[in-house]
Amino acid sequence: MSAEYNYVLNLADNTLILGQRLSEWCGVGPFLEEDLALTNTALDIIGQAKMLLEFAAELKDSDDSADDLAFMRDQHEFKNVILVEQPNGDYSQTLLRQYFMDVYHLHLYTALSNSKNEQLAGIAAKSLKEVNYHLERSDLWIKRMAHGTEESFNRLQASLDKLWHYHHELFEESDELTELVEQGIAADPKQLKELWESEVNGLLSSTPLKIPQTGWKATGGRVGNHSEYLGLMLCEMQFLQRAYPNCEW
Repeated sequence: MSAEYNYVLNLADNTLILGQRLSEWCGVGPFLEEDLALTNTALDIIGQAKMLLEFAAELKDSDDSADDLAFMRDQHEFKNVILVEQPNGDYSQTLLRQYFMDVYHLHLYTALSNSKNEQLAGIAAKSLKEVNYHLERSDLWIKRMAHGTEESFNRLQASLDKLWHYHHELFEESDELTELVEQGIAADPKQLKELWESEVNGLLSSTPLKIPQTGWKATGGRVGNHSEYLGLMLCEMQFLQRAYPNCEW
């Protein structure tokens, strides 16, 4: 497959898996307003995944549709980073993961809105309108929990200790990606990392939260090596289409 296809598929899988994870909160949110807000966020992100999967299907130049890419691939064929497949945990863990991805998506789509690939630039520009709202919301929740009660702070610190070591994978480099950056198609991971770290570290430093200084770094998701959580999630997400191929209603 082409480098461009692999790149778009990574972006698509990040949003598809993140959106699916967020949808698991539907009906079980901590209170009605948040239940609705997080469900709407999930719908926005799945909408972004749909656009990206449709584009990936075009680039693949085969009979596969966006639905085929979403529901008929096996775990090792998914290219998402391992962060987005992690279980929701409690609400602090879900919102911290969302904050990490919102900051990433804001700077990613800002860069891609100037991509020389007009279709990718259009998807990015459209997605930016939603991501700005998502980031405003998750940023506010991180500040509320960090400066809230002792319990909210402790839960958020535990979530930070758990999730921090997954964010590095968002900025991994490769020869394929470097070529796309030089062609003006992809966003430069070095620049994205600088912007992400400046914003995230700036927020965290304004709170009593402590960033973990040591630990392993998650890797492998972009080439299909995932945690056990993705396979379990795909069993649920893909069941209907696999059990009844091409079903319609």
